[in-house]
Amino acid sequence: MVREMTFHINGQVYKKILDPSMRFIDVLRDHFQLTGTKEGCSEGECGACSILMNGEAVASCLLLAGQAEGAKIETIEGIVESGEYDRLLSAFMEIGAVQCGFCTPGIIVALKALLDHNPTPSETEIKVAISGNLCRCTGYKKIVDAVEFASSHSQNSKEDFALKGNLESLKEKMFGEQLEVRHV
Repeated sequence: MVREMTFHINGQVYKKILDPSMRFIDVLRDHFQLTGTKEGCSEGECGACSILMNGEAVASCLLLAGQAEGAKIETIEGIVESGEYDRLLSAFMEIGAVQCGFCTPGIIVALKALLDHNPTPSETEIKVAISGNLCRCTGYKKIVDAVEFASSHSQNSKEDFALKGNLESLKEKMFGEQLEVRHV
């Protein structure tokens, strides 16, 4: 049974006529073209589909559209576009925490949830935060190193790395193209 639904995604309010029983990952990818949220296992085990719902990382493959309605949703696109986490994104490239890029959006989302609550987490806290995210390419040491590096440097000291070049490279790995702001 389709009905008009209201979604708060990346700071924008949208109304769509949808079936509330649709998986939210399908809503994001097919109805909003937010393809940075990846589908991996479809069972909530890999973390590739992670989004933030009211500030908490959740698996969008297990979430129904009706459950997301009215909640504050943030996707990797919103995180990247905000610029708030440029330091972390750049550190991922600088330290080599990105290989193929498939898992990176979900990992960044999980880390944003952590860093929003604790801007200087310990190694153990970082590991716990990404424990729901699988990465077959990098292992996890460089991911932890990138978070530690980014959280130990001021967000305003952009001279630490070639910020713009690193961000563009990361966007290409995560999205397969330059990220464009999409208004739906």
